[in-house]
Order: sequence, then structure tokens, then C-alpha cells
Amino acid sequence: MNTAHQQDRAWADEAVRRINAENNRSADTHLYSVPLPDHWGVQLYLKDESTHRTGSLKHRLARSLFLFGLVNGWIREGTTIVEASSGSTAVSEAYFAQLLGLPFIAVMTRTTSREKIALIEQFGGSCHLVDHASEVYEAAADLASSTGGHYMDQFTYAERATDWRGNNNIAESIFGQLALEEHPVPRWVVVGAGTGGTSATIGRYLRYHCHETRLAVVDPENSAFYPGWRNSRPDGGSPAPGTATGGTATVATAAGLPSRIEGIGRPRMEPSFVPAVIDHMIQVPDAASVAAMRHLREHAGLHAGPSTGTNLWGVWQLIAGMIAEGRRGSVVSLMCDAGDRYAGNYYNPEWLDAQGLDPEPHEAVLREFFQTGVWPA
Repeated sequence: MNTAHQQDRAWADEAVRRINAENNRSADTHLYSVPLPDHWGVQLYLKDESTHRTGSLKHRLARSLFLFGLVNGWIREGTTIVEASSGSTAVSEAYFAQLLGLPFIAVMTRTTSREKIALIEQFGGSCHLVDHASEVYEAAADLASSTGGHYMDQFTYAERATDWRGNNNIAESIFGQLALEEHPVPRWVVVGAGTGGTSATIGRYLRYHCHETRLAVVDPENSAFYPGWRNSRPDGGSPAPGTATGGTATVATAAGLPSRIEGIGRPRMEPSFVPAVIDHMIQVPDAASVAAMRHLREHAGLHAGPSTGTNLWGVWQLIAGMIAEGRRGSVVSLMCDAGDRYAGNYYNPEWLDAQGLDPEPHEAVLREFFQTGVWPA
């Protein structure tokens, strides 16, 4: 073994140690019980991923991607790390790059919230902004090539960088925290489709451990995941048994338009998206995501971002289906990040007006649902 190779290996070994030490210092994220009427016979749990050091679910993914890059020999001392992101993954990767003393460049659209850009820069990263979400892939690959760096490519590697069998993944954590609950095996786990990695990990974990739990994935307007999943299914993506049918009509998708819900929804079917492990998908209007996000704060005092609202719009429909069929049990979803990252947009009435997003009609739906336990048609 030559000296240069020995130095590379020694640096990589130290980098892996630092990342594992960071993980060892970190506590697990909370699993909150959200209050629901007792007579519904349903418990809802939200796993609060906003409590990670970098403030979102993507902290787990960034850790896995760095370890994956290190053990494959793609990341070496001095390597410039480049990522295409809608913001949260870039925040987390900037943190881990800083931990290892590596330069970091995030490629994002100009519409990314100012709060996320500030966090990336706070962790020592820089931002390269493009006009359209479809441009981030080529721009990131070009930057990695021109700097001699490594394009992390979360949209390709998210589904394989995390061990879906267990090994401290999010699914294992959820089931461990549910162990003493009335219904420790939930009827549904509900997540969004961002890279596709979270749904792939959870779906595989459920199948590997033979749980009866079904996986539902929510997707915002103008995203390629929902139509791609629907077209891949022999039943055409018809509603799963035990789900509400009112209010789940397909939202019109305008080709070429970006998702307006940061962190989820993509202009293409990403390589990390695995349709076959998903039992049900629900397409969610963007204004409904905002409504559910705001309703969560009013109902449970949890201040979350818009992708959490997308999750909850699907959650409430699934719970309505359980109530209608008299099925008791639990449902689990994720609080992906905190609302303070979105003060300038999704919590800003002027920004919502400029985007043509009116959450009030959808908030009325939620009020009626909580009064009646029935999802309005």
C-alpha cells in the first residue's frame, strides 16, 4: 500500500469516526401523540424530525449519504461536495461537510426560502441558484465536474444509502417508540415523496419484518411521483380498502410547473422512488398543505413546515376511512421540519396571495371533519 493511499484511508477512517461520534451524541427524535376525540378509536403519532441538529428529516439522509460516499471512496480529503436540493438536504449536508472540513455547494432554485439559504451559509456552505427545479441536476453535475468534487445526488442514492432492514433507520425508531402503545403496529404510516428514499426505506422495512402496516405516500400538485405510481399499478392506483373516498380526487397537474411545497414533489420520477413498496398514494392540493400545516399549530401547538401539512392532509383522510369502517388503531406520520424556516413564505399572507394559495376553504374542511369525524365530499 503506497503512502498516498494510506493517507486517504486514514482520513476516511477519521471522517467515518467523526460522523458516527456525532450520531452517538444525538438523542432520538420525539414521537408525539396528537390529541384526537376518544370516540374515534384512533391514535395519531407524529415523529418530530425537526429536533435534529440541522432541523429536519434530511439530517438522517445526509449522514447516510456521507457515510455511503466515504465507504465507496468517492469522498476524500479536500473533496468539494455538491448537491441538488430544495433546501433541507443541503442544510444538513452543509453541516456534515463542515464537520469534515470539506467545501460545500448547494444547487437550488431561486424560490428556496431565505431562511434555508441562511442556514446553509451559516454551516459554511455556498449556494448556486437556478431558475427551474429541472435545472438542478445538470447544474450540480457540472459544478462537481468543474471543481473536481463529488455530486452527492440524493435523488439517486437516497434509497440505497440507508439500511432498510434496521440499523437505526427511521422505521426501526418508530416501531421501537410505539412498543408500549395501545396499538404498537400502526395501520398506516404516511410520508411524503421528496427523494423517494424515506418511503423506500419504510416500505421495505415493513415488508422485511412482515408488519401488517400499510404505507401511504402523499404528493403535492405538479409532482411526477403520483402519476408515475398510478400508472405503474395494475389497478390504476384505485383507493385502498379502508380509505376515505371523498376529497381524494386527482389534482390537476400542469406539465413543466415546479412543486410549490418545498422539500417534496419533483419534476421527474427520481431513481430513489420505489413505487412497488407503496400501498396507497394521495395527491394533495398545495393550499390544502398550507391549511393542514396551520391547523396543526392551532390544534396541537406544533409549528411545522408545509410538507408536514401535506402529510396531514393525507392522514386525516385515512383516519376518516378508519372511522367510517369502525376500525380502531394507530396512524404515524412525520413532522419533517419546523415552521420557522417558512416565516417569509408559507406563513406570510402576502406571499400566499401572490402564489394564488387560499388555505381557508381547506381549513373549513378540517373544521368540519373534526366536528363530525366524516371527510366532506
